[in-house]
Amino acid sequence: MLDIRFIRENTGMIRQALINRNYTIDIDEILRLEDDRRMLQQQADELRSRRNIISEEIGMMKKLQHKSDFNLETTKDKTAEVKDISDSIKSTEDKLKSIEEKISSIVMVLPNIPHATVPIGKDETDNVEIRKWGEPRQFDFPALNHWDIAKTLDIIDFDRAAKIAGARFALMKGYGARLERAIMNFMLDHNGSRGYKEIFPPILVNRESMTGTGQLPKFAEELFRITDPELYLVPTAEVPVTNIHAGEILKEDELPIYYTAYTPCFRREAGSYGKDTRGLIRQHQFNKVELVKFVKPEHSYDELERLTDDAEDILRQLGLPYRVVLLSTGDIGFSAAKTYDIEVWLPGQNRYREISSCSNFEDFQARRAKIRFKRNDKKGTEFVHTLNGSGLAIGRTVAAIIENFQQKDGSVVVPEVLRTYIGVEVIK
Repeated sequence: MLDIRFIRENTGMIRQALINRNYTIDIDEILRLEDDRRMLQQQADELRSRRNIISEEIGMMKKLQHKSDFNLETTKDKTAEVKDISDSIKSTEDKLKSIEEKISSIVMVLPNIPHATVPIGKDETDNVEIRKWGEPRQFDFPALNHWDIAKTLDIIDFDRAAKIAGARFALMKGYGARLERAIMNFMLDHNGSRGYKEIFPPILVNRESMTGTGQLPKFAEELFRITDPELYLVPTAEVPVTNIHAGEILKEDELPIYYTAYTPCFRREAGSYGKDTRGLIRQHQFNKVELVKFVKPEHSYDELERLTDDAEDILRQLGLPYRVVLLSTGDIGFSAAKTYDIEVWLPGQNRYREISSCSNFEDFQARRAKIRFKRNDKKGTEFVHTLNGSGLAIGRTVAAIIENFQQKDGSVVVPEVLRTYIGVEVIK
């Protein structure tokens, strides 16, 4: 969330940022409403001050009731005036509340301001490749998609999953289920070795948590919700893990804080009709291991580089070719100030596909969730900077392993770092 004072003082920059991000939001309306809010706030303060003065006068008069010059009518007049002022205060406060709600409704859908290093562009075609790792394997046979290989090996059943739940679900079977679990455990162990504390959070969260990380109100149609009580299935562990410190004031010595968490994730995939209808790339339910950081502002961009490398190292250890791209202003997420996407090579599709998104949100989420810290040698508090990244999306990692390590006889070689977890070298 952007601070209203920041909006007022940096109107031109925000207008340009919205243009760069392809957003159409009336900043002038926010400024008009903010002027009205400040005027009403001043009126309310003046009315309260006037009421207090008159109330004190009435109190003094009542102390003088036994005096000969006591005027009962004057006291009654002033009491009536206090009532009129109280009614005016109530009316002004009602107007003030209505305007504050209007301001909030606009501010809550204002995206973050992209960092100066983010390339300006209209969409993903303007993303910039930063680096590549690994050479895509050259096959001496036609490379298959992961869903065809999985069907032959009987390790993923999409048809029965559709019978149980509908489209965009997967039923992992045998070594498919074991591979999913092996990847999850490997990722958590890897992240733990890099200083992340493991968390296993709730996967149902309240509206406040979704609002704190920026999923609400902007992306309500993407979320699965239950109504009694109102709770949301998490679209990513970023939501519950970031909200661990919602409403808290952390000590400077506690920062940085690194968390990693596995959760199943749930997304409606609204607007993706016809995209990736086969396979594990775009599911309503999928598993993911997440990385979350709480850091001091001056360190957040160095921490973004480290976080991205933490996610990349998983792919390096698995031996999966990948590339890192810097997202343009037209492709960056709502809450992010800067994002790197890590894209793994899928030979069955002959293309790179996103497997992780690593973002610095600066203080955007912290303002919404009220996560602050206090420096040891300074008065007051500051908002922390939050970061998160997928480390990694497990289903897409399964797909990448199956496609990259497929053999001519239809088997799949298990990456060496997973063999102790899964118990075999080859899935046949």
